[in-house]
Amino acid sequence: MRKESLDFLKKLLKTPSPSGYEEKIQKVCRGYAEAYADEIYKDVHGNQYHVINKEAEVRVMLAGHVDEIGLMVNTIDDRGFIGFVPIGGVDGAVLGGQRVVVHGAKGPVAGVIGRKAIHLTPESDRHKAQPMHRMWIDIGAKDKKDAEKVVAVADPITIDADYIELMNGNVVARALDDRVGAFVVLEVLRLLSKKKINVALYSVTTVQEEIGLRGATTSAYGCDPHAGIAVDVAWATDHPHGEGGRYGHAKIGGGPIISRGPNINPVVHKGIVAAAKRAKVPIQHFAMPRGTGTDANAMQLSRGGTATAVVGIPNRYMHTPVELVALKDVENAAKLIAAWVAELKPKASFIP
Repeated sequence: MRKESLDFLKKLLKTPSPSGYEEKIQKVCRGYAEAYADEIYKDVHGNQYHVINKEAEVRVMLAGHVDEIGLMVNTIDDRGFIGFVPIGGVDGAVLGGQRVVVHGAKGPVAGVIGRKAIHLTPESDRHKAQPMHRMWIDIGAKDKKDAEKVVAVADPITIDADYIELMNGNVVARALDDRVGAFVVLEVLRLLSKKKINVALYSVTTVQEEIGLRGATTSAYGCDPHAGIAVDVAWATDHPHGEGGRYGHAKIGGGPIISRGPNINPVVHKGIVAAAKRAKVPIQHFAMPRGTGTDANAMQLSRGGTATAVVGIPNRYMHTPVELVALKDVENAAKLIAAWVAELKPKASFIP
């Protein structure tokens, strides 16, 4: 991956943005895309549109959501300890002992998630995940008044987990779901910005996906695309107890995952598979017999309907602070989608 692109991805991963609090990360996306987009604008919901060749008759929307799962301050007790609730699908089993950042009005506040020590826990409960209401955040405050100087009820919270490079081009970070998707849709914009394409391309960094595909619902209505691709992470099963025989075989470094099923338009699916072959991009296949749980769900059902597809980045340890992807899968996803868009005709039809 070229240095400028990797630097952008790292910056995305270092910028916290739980669902509903995406303003800072949209500025990061704008800063990167300004060199490549003809037009950039936001809507009232917070979605950001990066557009080239806007006047073309056929509109294509690429969606990568910038929001991440997180926590929210729910209570502050008399001793200054913070109770919290989840934003999105947080796995409570991985929270105990994590370092966190509370994003207060005066700036970030460091804290840790505490729970009863194993020595004080009954034997029968020692190996059980604790429910969130039995954990708390400790910021070192002396009491409630001291805590309220820097945090308030409803402040968002993110896990304090940094970007790490592992062996063989694999990287780890929190929020790879779905910063890699946002990265890919803007890399496609970069790859196509100097080429003559026959369609209008809307690379949209969507918001609030983790709490119900909300940003894709409004942005798809705004773009009114003929076709759209949601770029998100997908389960890699190439690890102990991955159960590939049950959930589908997918491996890190094996190429982008192309879903097929009712949420996927057959014309778009066929075109992506053909583009992968011509661009010499390895791909993997997933069976999705229902809605995919990605922005493609909302896009498909917008207005009179959109021809949708999903391109997934194989991801180990999804919805934990140590999500893992291969950089070559991320790079190949952008290369594949750019190849598909570049091949579309001026009056492309996606009717099966």
